[in-house]
Amino acid sequence: MSPITTRRALAAASLAALALGAAALSAAAASPGDATVTIQNFDFHPMALTVPAGATVTWKNLDGEPHTVTSTDGSFRSEALDQGDAYRFTFAKPGVYKYLCTIHPKMVASITVK
Repeated sequence: MSPITTRRALAAASLAALALGAAALSAAAASPGDATVTIQNFDFHPMALTVPAGATVTWKNLDGEPHTVTSTDGSFRSEALDQGDAYRFTFAKPGVYKYLCTIHPKMVASITVK
């Protein structure tokens, strides 16, 4: 390969890497109101959370047992989440959303959306 061809190939590869990096960063960027709830020791942490409308809440199961995230009003419902699994829901409308684990119904919590 000639030196010019090599430089062009390196430049093209560098530009492609930069474009992929920028796309990954913008896709991974969270909205300011986004939040995470962990599921650990058969509890939701935090049990009460307030977020702005449009925020996405991510629940992550850290327990060795499966859990669900199920609203009492039917607005959202996860599949059973095994250890390490996550569930995301975007809250579009203000209100108070109570939820529980249907496998362990004593696990209860709420999200207030303003």
